[in-house]
Amino acid sequence: MDETRTDLLMRVEGMTCDGCAAAVTRTVKRIDPAADVQVDRDAGRVAIRTDAQALTLAEALTKAGYTATAMTG
Repeated sequence: MDETRTDLLMRVEGMTCDGCAAAVTRTVKRIDPAADVQVDRDAGRVAIRTDAQALTLAEALTKAGYTATAMTG
């Protein structure tokens, strides 16, 4: 197991459908292809196990059209 990976919880606003959830997952995977991404569309939360920084992911998700803020990490 890689000790550098971090568990992040992010609030992501603007996910209204399964396509949005897939787009959020793709966006995270572009930053860290090995990331484990769990989207809870109804709660507007995304749990991510990643090597990437929370700010980097939030900026990428914002560019993709969502409002993203780190809740942890």
